[in-house]
Amino acid sequence: MRVVRMPDGSVTIDPSGRKAGRGAYICREAGCLDRAVAKGALARALRSGLPPDVQAVLAASATDQTMTDIIQTDTIEGGARGQE
Repeated sequence: MRVVRMPDGSVTIDPSGRKAGRGAYICREAGCLDRAVAKGALARALRSGLPPDVQAVLAASATDQTMTDIIQTDTIEGGARGQE
């Protein structure tokens, strides 16, 4: 899952991974999100605070799936530059 700080300064979730701006990737496990927010890693990567509404959407979409489940259900799209 990708979170991006847009050029206008707003922070949003980018499911396509193609929006312009400073992005940060986070896994979909609830524990990863909790650690990233608690330690400030996500805000630091975005160089901006994480708005409560975006944090709520991330928390709602986070699951307790194992990495094996995520690898089996998610598909990888695009090539080295996302054009293939």
